[in-house]
Parts: sequence; C-alpha cells; structure tokens
Amino acid sequence: MTLEEFLGYAKMGFPLSTDEIHQFMDEMAEEARRITFELNSSYHTPNVNRRLLSRLFGRDVPKTLRVFPPFYTDFGKNIHLGENVFINACCHFQDHGGVFIGDGTQIGHGVVFATLNHGIAPKDRVHTYPKPIQVGKNVWIGSNSTILPGVTIGDNAIVAAGAVVTKDVPANTIVGGVPAKVIREISE
Repeated sequence: MTLEEFLGYAKMGFPLSTDEIHQFMDEMAEEARRITFELNSSYHTPNVNRRLLSRLFGRDVPKTLRVFPPFYTDFGKNIHLGENVFINACCHFQDHGGVFIGDGTQIGHGVVFATLNHGIAPKDRVHTYPKPIQVGKNVWIGSNSTILPGVTIGDNAIVAAGAVVTKDVPANTIVGGVPAKVIREISE
C-alpha cells in the first residue's frame, strides 16, 4: 500500500480493517516514532525542529511554524498546517484521518487531536474509522483539550482549557466543558 492509497482510503472514511492497512499503519508508526524520538530527545533550534517535522509530515512545513517539543504523533503524514501556527509542548496528533489547522492558530499544552474512532459493536471494535479534524484561522485551543474525529472548529473560536470537543464549533464562539458547549459569542 502506498501513502497516497492509504490517504485516499482514509479520506473516504472506510474502516481501517485489512491486514494490508494494518501493516502499513504499523510501518508508518515505526517511522513516526523514530522521528519524534529524535525531535523530543534533546534541544534543537527552531529551524532543526522544522526540518524534523518536515520529514515527519512528508512535506515542508511553513517557516512561520513554531513547535515546543515534545510533540507526538503515531502517523504524521496527514497533518496540514497553515502559516503562523504555534503548537505548545506535549500535544498528541492521531492524524490518520487528517488534521487541518488554519493560519494563526495557537494550540496549548497537552492538546489531543484524535481522528480515529473504534467501532461501537463488540465485533466491530477492532476496526478504526477515520474522520478529519478541521481547525479554522486564528483559533485558540486551550491546554489539555481533546478534539474528537470529524469536528470542525470555525475561525476565531476559542476552546477552553480541558474541553472535550465532540461537535462542530461555530466561528467566533468560546466553547468549554465536557462535552464542550458554547459559552458565549466573541464580538470584535
């Protein structure tokens, strides 16, 4: 299986359930671990961090990207970042389904992006189902938040620290809680 084949399959939301897919995912996880261990093992300049992340993502990252390691992912090849994105320490990207982050977004400590979910029925629980996460422009995601599969966060939104985001977040709103709910609108 090629990366392009896997990404196309995941984009369709089909279950990741065949031996071929599992073998590919295991190989990609090994590569991601090698690179993230290198990234997280000692201090690197911002330019070196960006070079390592470019290897991890399989494409050049923006020169304006700022990441404070440690940074974790078990795939890496389906993370897409806009300009002027900041990712604080200890964030986890489970990106098989795709994580798309817009320009100017700030991500706090320990945020989890989870794009895979297991089947609900006991017989189906061994299978995972990918859904992308879309984050708009100028979003602020507070520390220790969790963003679940299929969620879209609108431009200028704020996700309060510790929130578990299970549903789409409208633009220009603040959400918080478990599960996250709109707290108020943001006015200019």
